[in-house]
Amino acid sequence: MKTGHKAIVWFEDVTRKDIPIVGGKGANLGEMTHAGIPVPPGFIVTAGAYFDYLQEAKLTEKIRALLKPLDVHNSRQLQEIAVEVQKLISSTPMPKSLAEEIKQAYRKMGKGLVAVRSSATAEDLPEASFAGQQATFLNVEGEDGVVSAVQNCWASLFGARAIFYRQENGFEHFKVGIAVPVQRMVQSEAAGVMFTVEPTSSDKSLIVVEAVLGLGEMIVSGDVTPDHYAVSKSDMKIIKKEVKRQEWKLVRNPGGKDEDRNIKINLTDKEKSQQKIPDSDVLTLAKLGKKLEDHYQFPQDIEWAKETGKLYIVQTRPVTTIKAGEKTTGPEINAPVLLSGAPASPGIAAGPVKIVPDPSQIDKVLNGDILVAEMTTPDFVPAMKRAAAIVTDRGGRTAHAAIVSRELGIPCVVGAEKATTSLKDGQMITVDGSKGKVYDGKIEVKVEKATRARGEVKTRTKLLVNLAQPELVDRVAQRDVDGIGLLRAEFMVAQIGEHPSYMIEQGRGQEFIDKLAAGLSEFARAFHPRQVVYRTNDFKTNEYRALKGGEKYEEVEENPMIGYRGASRYVTDIATFKLELAAIKKVREKYNNLWVMIPFVRTVDELKRTIKIMEDEGLKRSPDFKLWQMVEVPSNVFLLEKFLAVGIDGVSIGSNDLTQLILGIDRDSHKLASTFDERNEAVMIALERVIKGAKEMGVTCSICGQAPSVYPELTEKLVEWGITSVSVSPDMIDVTRDIIAKAEKQLKIK
Repeated sequence: MKTGHKAIVWFEDVTRKDIPIVGGKGANLGEMTHAGIPVPPGFIVTAGAYFDYLQEAKLTEKIRALLKPLDVHNSRQLQEIAVEVQKLISSTPMPKSLAEEIKQAYRKMGKGLVAVRSSATAEDLPEASFAGQQATFLNVEGEDGVVSAVQNCWASLFGARAIFYRQENGFEHFKVGIAVPVQRMVQSEAAGVMFTVEPTSSDKSLIVVEAVLGLGEMIVSGDVTPDHYAVSKSDMKIIKKEVKRQEWKLVRNPGGKDEDRNIKINLTDKEKSQQKIPDSDVLTLAKLGKKLEDHYQFPQDIEWAKETGKLYIVQTRPVTTIKAGEKTTGPEINAPVLLSGAPASPGIAAGPVKIVPDPSQIDKVLNGDILVAEMTTPDFVPAMKRAAAIVTDRGGRTAHAAIVSRELGIPCVVGAEKATTSLKDGQMITVDGSKGKVYDGKIEVKVEKATRARGEVKTRTKLLVNLAQPELVDRVAQRDVDGIGLLRAEFMVAQIGEHPSYMIEQGRGQEFIDKLAAGLSEFARAFHPRQVVYRTNDFKTNEYRALKGGEKYEEVEENPMIGYRGASRYVTDIATFKLELAAIKKVREKYNNLWVMIPFVRTVDELKRTIKIMEDEGLKRSPDFKLWQMVEVPSNVFLLEKFLAVGIDGVSIGSNDLTQLILGIDRDSHKLASTFDERNEAVMIALERVIKGAKEMGVTCSICGQAPSVYPELTEKLVEWGITSVSVSPDMIDVTRDIIAKAEKQLKIK
């Protein structure tokens, strides 16, 4: 392969730090294998192989051309263009050398039936859940069949729902890669999902297990309503059990191919009403779930399967929809109950019914409508985003409709059985997603959301949040945070989609300024008057080259991570830097809470020259405009006092880059992943020196790398050393506030 990336890695070769190489699914399969969890064996075709395929087949520009006229809110056009792109990828041959590597790996694992799954490299990250958007192929057999399934997984990266999601969330299409795990197929007699937190109420004292007979796809799709078990974490006892009737199961079709690989088998009368797995299996699963939660230090969403009496874990990912301390309160609704089902996403909403029997009809759902369907699939997502609430005939609390509704924050009732046949288009209804009820008419109910109030848990150390996507800002701004400690430019620049120098050459520099300012304003507005620390653009050359017109202005670098980036770029390409500064000034005319942070500053002179450019453009430090510097390079640690003496208000430690450069480890290297650890003694010495040094010179000190979100014990040390603020991913807000409060109490900090 041209890039030098490995095309094939085995589960035991990777850990959760390898998402850029193997995606969320692949990284978790490797992590679980290392942790001793019963995982069916397999290998992964890496994201590097996918990118090399696009390059060798010269597909990137062809795909860009197909996507250029697309309006993702035009559902019909979206579907048509998605099909065109997928056909292009599926019909363009894979390089023979790669195909042979895949076949060799398949032979090495003993051939037989395998599951071939997509694993997007942005999948299951805290700020963006890509899960479920790409294809999975089960019961694949034969060398050619596996190669074909891998290529079809690549094509699925451009399915309608995936294109829509990336466009809506500001992900550049060619920055999201896709890896493909190939795993021994479990022929499950029973399967299901498990949450180590109650998914509707976010009750962390419970583990929820859902089960169906046969293959597990039915449970997420909502084709059947699963058994539901709730287990108490404190004593590992089953405290709730709902056994649901199942009419049929999905099993492997011995002679089937492609869409016919699996077939439906009707169950006997006895099987239809029986409990899907014994209580002993429920408890065994709950213990495995608790082990995974303890390992990841975060609630998990887990897929499991049972084959010949043995339980396997086939996937785990972080729960992305936890609402810490949130509950819906208000008076009981005294109105006729039309339907009852499972409460799947809390909240109350009223609106007109729109029955959608098929995703091809999602255009009929307008803003504020109640989407009613037999079940939902990822193809329904554009309509789900417009809906005020969702009601389905089938499915459990972990069905697609339930998961997406919780992510969108809208009420949802699943398993209502007769919703599509008893309700009528245009009928006004009220949906209570907390109680699983659907009422006749529009009912006015006072709803109060009891979230943790800002300041309810008081700490001297500020808690800030890392953000990048405008879509999340209003929701996160309601949380118990003191501001944004790292506002990343990359998604906003990727949304603009064109190299700034290219736009300058065309006389469109003001367009870049206006678009970037519009993005920045969303964050400054939502958090005003709390601080919003904007890290100026830290694109590397390879990322800039991916923008339209970028190849003309960017050289190819062997190692962009330590190449032309950060402050080195600002003092060289001053014209582009001035566009960014102009956007900042424009936002500050209305919102004076927007501050600036300079990334990847290698030398003291670079910092001086960067500040001079900013001052010449009218951005000078003042009581309401603070200037921070990232500490990511060892020179920042050794020469800390000299950097601070230049004149800055604060520093923020980028623990990812700092660890990489102190230990001399490419943070994307899967072979060295086990050595890459922010808790390494050398890194800890650097962190302590920076925090204490900043404190001595009267400068604020923050940290915005991933370390505090991953290692709570590290956060305790940061507080002990006197850090001013800690900035974490949104999912870790309440957890980190509690860690800080506990550490301050132990240290008697007031």
